[in-house]
Amino acid sequence: MGIKEWIIPQDRQFFDLMERLAETVLEGAELLVGFIDDYTDVGSKCHQMKEIEHRGDEVTHEIYELLNRTFITPLEPEEISRLASALDDILDYINGVVHQMHIYGIDNTDPHMIELSKIIHLSVTEIAAAVKGIRIMKDPVSIEERCIEINRLENLADDVLGHAISDLFRTDDAIEIIKLKDVYENLERATDKCEDAANVLSDIAIRHS
Repeated sequence: MGIKEWIIPQDRQFFDLMERLAETVLEGAELLVGFIDDYTDVGSKCHQMKEIEHRGDEVTHEIYELLNRTFITPLEPEEISRLASALDDILDYINGVVHQMHIYGIDNTDPHMIELSKIIHLSVTEIAAAVKGIRIMKDPVSIEERCIEINRLENLADDVLGHAISDLFRTDDAIEIIKLKDVYENLERATDKCEDAANVLSDIAIRHS
């Protein structure tokens, strides 16, 4: 077997795993939107989210295992590690919010939660498309544009969080304030993690442009 034949399958495997992980995160983001938009059967949906998060952990572990035993990688090893970690973090926050709302006994969702969940979904949709783009790297400008959009969405999430906290502190139920503030902030932190992933993807695109 020549060196080219040895390298190519490893390239394909890395990109396959990255795309699987991004698609798993997207599946989690889609469930989050449905969970908040239709806040019923909460326990069952928490179980579904935990299964998605578990699958994401398995793919992340596969990426690290492959990275540890591969001498030549299609991207810089640090880039692969950072991207896998960022994607895993997004899914962890999505899963965490869903279970947090269940544990806290949140009775109802509100427009702020709905908007933040949709921002997360939009961000992850852009990330999944950008991850597919790094496989062949034909259009690094397009990847960079998606990263800029993710940064814009993160800024929008900051604004939504600000309005949510402002509205929250107009109420006088201290326990409810603590619960909802945690939920709002963790939803917004998921968009921060999306921005982390976008920064890695942007670095990759710039290096290949």
